[in-house]
Order: sequence, then structure tokens, then C-alpha cells
Amino acid sequence: MGGDLAEVRSWAGELTAVHERFVHRFNRSEPRESALAYMRGLIAPLERKNGWTLAEEAGHAGPDRIHRLLNRIEWDADDVLTDVRDYVVENLGDPDAVLIVDDTGFLKKGLRSAGVQRQYSGTAGRTENCQVGVFLAYAAPLGRTLIDRRLYLPTSWTDDRQRCRRAGVGDEVGFATKVAMAKEMVRRAISDKIPFRWVTADAGYGYSKGWRFELEQADVFHVMATTRHDTVVTRHAVDHPVHDLFPGLPRQKWKRRSCGDGAHGPRVYDWARVEVRPWHRPDRQHWVIARRSVARPEEMSYYIAYCPADTTLDELIRVAGSRWAVEECFQTAKQECGLDDYQVRRYPGWHRHITLAMAVHACLTVLRARTLNTAHAEKAETDPPSSSTSASPRSDA
Repeated sequence: MGGDLAEVRSWAGELTAVHERFVHRFNRSEPRESALAYMRGLIAPLERKNGWTLAEEAGHAGPDRIHRLLNRIEWDADDVLTDVRDYVVENLGDPDAVLIVDDTGFLKKGLRSAGVQRQYSGTAGRTENCQVGVFLAYAAPLGRTLIDRRLYLPTSWTDDRQRCRRAGVGDEVGFATKVAMAKEMVRRAISDKIPFRWVTADAGYGYSKGWRFELEQADVFHVMATTRHDTVVTRHAVDHPVHDLFPGLPRQKWKRRSCGDGAHGPRVYDWARVEVRPWHRPDRQHWVIARRSVARPEEMSYYIAYCPADTTLDELIRVAGSRWAVEECFQTAKQECGLDDYQVRRYPGWHRHITLAMAVHACLTVLRARTLNTAHAEKAETDPPSSSTSASPRSDA
């Protein structure tokens, strides 16, 4: 019981510290207090997290203060997000971090919530009536969390400006593809000097030759999933579908590696790479990477990589595998931080709720990182030094 109490005090104190970083973004005391109460409610062990339950948790007589915070009081969620991202960088920032782009669905009833329509939801694995948010995750050795977000507006919304106005979507907000949103978020991370080394995304984003070219022009290293029919210029200056590059590859070129732990243990596949793009800087290389199922060798996935010339296959596999970190972020943010527990319908309200939920997730991630660091430090103090020499990391030829 004492341990549980200490844990509650720990996250309550850290949540207050996160809140203090952006408290100056509110002009009055009511929204300042409501924002902290809202975040405390999101992290509380409530079965449902809506305006009434969060208000009850905060000791309010009704949900009015919560509704005003999300829908009526003036404050800029993007400014708050900047402060949350600074907190993430201060506590988790690492020059070898990976930026990961992905989207997730939020199932909704009715037609009034901004951006809602019948569309594919990766969360549900099928077409549903939902909203879709595009997110940028930050995966570093100390932890991973979400650092940017956009609500996707289909053309059924952006072509109907009256409908947009009713949902709080300004006339300046036009249609943008999910790839365009991803580009904007990564550009913002670059301009804000967020420390990272790699960008990765699934094939829904990685297939975009235009985005890969933009990243290359900025000398941003990336490992992007793509479709089997994507084409590349080979070292012989011939345009090839990526799936044609691997059938004749010698057996010794395939390496069996784990790309990280999944829900059922290490995710082990056979991997190979082929160099492409004959014209490039001498200190850079382009690769097509194939990932083959061990149990079902006919199942193959492909990646396009741009990286330093000395990058090993093992490093590229690590980056490709880090993409699952964003799925972990979605899962924990929804289960523990109320990311998908909201009743707002308007465009600004969605960004406000999501931003505060991301602040809570960042807080938990930082606390877990500190706990792990403390545990490792204590273990290092109690364990005797090893006299054996550790093996050097494996790398491909």
C-alpha cells in the first residue's frame, strides 16, 4: 500500500511539474486549474473518462468547467504542445532517436465531430465511422512518446465550408493528405532542432517518392516501409520494382535477426539488402531492404533506406523495427491516458484534448525512464564487476 501511495505522489508531482511548464499559456486561473484537473482525471483509474466523470474526479459540481476548457476559453494548443515537446526533449532527448509517423482511428457515432466519416481505421482494422489523427512519435533509448498531432480532414469536410465552420474548422484550413501532414510535422521537428537521427514510417507514408526525396535533400536519414510494386533505380541504372531485386539473391546474403520485442517475444525475420541509386554522395548510400517471414517465406515486406555509407544491416533493422514503438504509444496513451476518451466535436477541442493527453503520456514515460535508470544504477552498485570481456555487436558483412 505504501508503494502505491508513493507511486501516486510521484506521478501527481510530476504532472504538476509538466503543467507548470505551460501554465503561462492561460490568461486566467480557472483554465489553469481546469487543465491540471483534466490531466489528473485522464491518468486516474476511471472506467470512463468523460466530462462528468472528470468533473467528479476534480471535485466540480458539474462538467461546465471542463467543457469551457476544451471548447470556449481561448488558449493555443500548439503553444502548449511546444512546451510539452520541450519537456520530452529535456528528459528523453537523444541524438540517435527515431521520429516515427503513423495514424490512428477514433471511433465515433454521428456526423458532427470534425473530420468524421466512414474511413479505414487501423485501430479497428476495417472501415468504420471514425476520426483519424496523424501523429509523430519520438523513440529514444530512454523511452518513447508522442510529440505532434494533426486531425485528418477528408474532402467531404474541406469541400463543405459551412460544415467546417460549424465544427470550428477555420476557412484557412484546407485539405491536406496524411503524407502532407507527416511532412509538416517532421519539418517542424527539424526547424525546432529536436535531436534525432532517423525517420521511419509504414508503407502508407513511405511509398511517397516525393517525401523520401525531400528527406534526402535535407540529409535526413530514413528507413521507410514501401509497397512491393514501388520502383527504384538500381546500380545498373535500370528502374526496377523492389520485389524483383531479391529472388536471385544468394542464401548467405540473408541474415536472421530480431527487430525488437513484440507482444509474444522477439520479432525474428530473415533480412537482406540490395544497394541502389548509382549516383550519390560518397559518404551516403541507398538500400532496398527485404524482410521475409521465417515461417512463411512467401510473405515479404520492403523498405527504402538512405543512410551513412558505413551503416550496417543490423542498424537498419533496428530502425525499421522501431516503427512498432508508435503502436505502443497509441496503446498506452489510449489505455492509461484517455487519448481516445473524449466527447468534443469541434476541431480546436480535439487538438486540445489530444495535447493534454499527450502531456500525460509524456509524464508517465519520463517517470518510467527515471525508474529504470534508478534500478540500473542500483543494480550496477550491487553487482560485482565482470572479469569477462563482452562480445562485440554482430554486424553484417
